[in-house]
Formats: sequence, structure tokens, C-alpha cells
Amino acid sequence: MLKIGLTGGIGSGKTSVSDIFSELGVPVIDTDLVARQLTARDGAALPEIRSAWGELVMRPDGELDRDALRRRIFAAPEERRRLEAILHPLIRRQVVATLAELDAPYVVVVIPLLVETGNYRELLDRVLVVDCPESLQVERVRARSGLSAEEVSAIISAQADRSSRIAEADDVIVNDANSRSLREQVLSIDAKYREIAARTA
Repeated sequence: MLKIGLTGGIGSGKTSVSDIFSELGVPVIDTDLVARQLTARDGAALPEIRSAWGELVMRPDGELDRDALRRRIFAAPEERRRLEAILHPLIRRQVVATLAELDAPYVVVVIPLLVETGNYRELLDRVLVVDCPESLQVERVRARSGLSAEEVSAIISAQADRSSRIAEADDVIVNDANSRSLREQVLSIDAKYREIAARTA
């Protein structure tokens, strides 16, 4: 089974791309979704997160205060590394377990920090990067989250820059136009991956 790592900066359109792959019947493993499950009220990562930051990142109902945690980790790189050390091994374990259960020509694994961490490269056959100008990233994230331009820029600055991601890419989707253009690019790359998968089967 061909394993594709899908990555891109915040607001680049990774979810839109992965949704189209799903519509085409391609299995998609989203590491952000895995992380949310791990940090839910009964998630495997929550006790360690609570131990590391205490009630500062917890809501009164026992749920993780994701906004409070996000503010802390983007304000201090060492705090972000601390969280990554808790989450990344658990996420990777879940990804490996899910891959072992799948049977398809190819699978897409959505890994926002693929370039930054390098943790999954040896599991993957190809890297697909969703790219767009930084100004579009800021505009999209502000529209969906209500964050200020400064907050969004801080998140973007904490991620790999565009050139670093492109340098790691085997394939690139440019998401700077409309949904029709995006869909056409995904359809084209779907055909390419199915052809590669058939050749290597």
C-alpha cells in the first residue's frame, strides 16, 4: 500500500484536500484528529498533560482548555517541545496501528508538522505539500478562528517556511484559487497515485 504524507502550513487547505481524497474513497488518517482523541476527557495523553501544566490548561468540567494550552506553547518554544514529547509517540503508535489494518491502493496520512519533526518520513513513500501564499494563510485562519493577524503570524512563524516544505515535497498542490481548481488538482494526483500503486503492487 502506497503511503502518502499530506502536509502544509496552517490555513493552506490540508483539510479541504483530505476531504476530497476521502470522497474519492481514499483512506485518510488525520494526526490532528488522533491528537484530539488523545487529549479528550478520557484520552491517553490527558493525564500527562495535566501533570505537566496543572489546572492552568484545564476547564472546570475536566476537559482540556485548548486555547489556554495553545497560548502557552506558542509563547515559549520549550513548552511546545514539552507537549510534542508527550503527544508525538502516542500519535505515531496510533498511526502505525491504523496503517496495519488498512487494505487499499494508497492511504493519505495528514501530518501538519511532517517537515518540522521528520518523525514519519521513514513510514511514507511520498510527501504531498499543500501550498499557498502566507497572506492567504493569515486570511483563512483569521476567518475561521477569530485570532488576530499577530497571533496567526506567530503560529506560522513557529512552523517550517514554505521553501522548506516545498524542498521536502514529492508532489505539490497549489491552493490559491477556487474549489474547482483544488478539486481538479486532487483528481489528477489521485490518478497518479493509483497508477504508482498499481505499478508497485
